[in-house]
Amino acid sequence: MREFLVGLIFLIAVLILAGTGVLLMPFWMLLEAALRMILILAFIIFCIWLLGKFIIFVWGKIKDR
Repeated sequence: MREFLVGLIFLIAVLILAGTGVLLMPFWMLLEAALRMILILAFIIFCIWLLGKFIIFVWGKIKDR
């Protein structure tokens, strides 16, 4: 009888967690889109910073000649 109760509690827990996951799916999709935009923006800012650093480096090398 105890094994049946443990199995039943496990199945109920799995159903509750699966239901919560299904209900949170739009949230996860929104979070994924926001994270993708943040990473793209951070990559663009990093590339612009790297380009500026390269230009200043080259300009300094040309100026020192």
